[in-house]
Amino acid sequence: MTSPAAAFKCVLNVFNRLAIPYMVGGSLATSVHGVPRSTNDIDLVADVRPEHIPALFAELSTEFYADPEMMRQALRAGRMFNLIHYESSYKFDIYPVRSQPYYQAAFARRKLDQYSFEGREVVQFYVESPEDAILAKMVWYRAGNEISERQWSDILDVIRVQQDRLDLDYLRRWAQSLKVADLLERAILAPDS
Repeated sequence: MTSPAAAFKCVLNVFNRLAIPYMVGGSLATSVHGVPRSTNDIDLVADVRPEHIPALFAELSTEFYADPEMMRQALRAGRMFNLIHYESSYKFDIYPVRSQPYYQAAFARRKLDQYSFEGREVVQFYVESPEDAILAKMVWYRAGNEISERQWSDILDVIRVQQDRLDLDYLRRWAQSLKVADLLERAILAPDS
């Protein structure tokens, strides 16, 4: 059975060949910047354009479930689409780059990093910054009525691991704009962060 790392490398190789800028977010980003944990999917924010879809489908369709019409509809609606690896059933959620200033700033701050899947296979990729991983999790946490212990734990783990390396001015400025400033202050003051 193909590992998630091998499936991920396949997606990244295709994005790189097609010159599609991307960054990893979600639980993989918080694992890179905080405490590693397993996840059932990988979230990527990618600048996929309608003209990329034929080549994306052609390159991935032998190993992944990929529906070009679903991709087109998702891009038109500004929402995510999935790629599902046949052999491993591993899922990749591809989100379009949003046009609002915060999302443009976050995308511009992505950095090349690496992660060791299951302590074995190292994969190098562009990932959102620790600050943006925190902010993204806070937006999801708020949207989910602030009940996901896993989301909150991811936030606290990144704050605890990154500590003095975090750009608090950046965090506070965008937390205010994203309407999660209260969550940020609560997380910073949490006894376990």
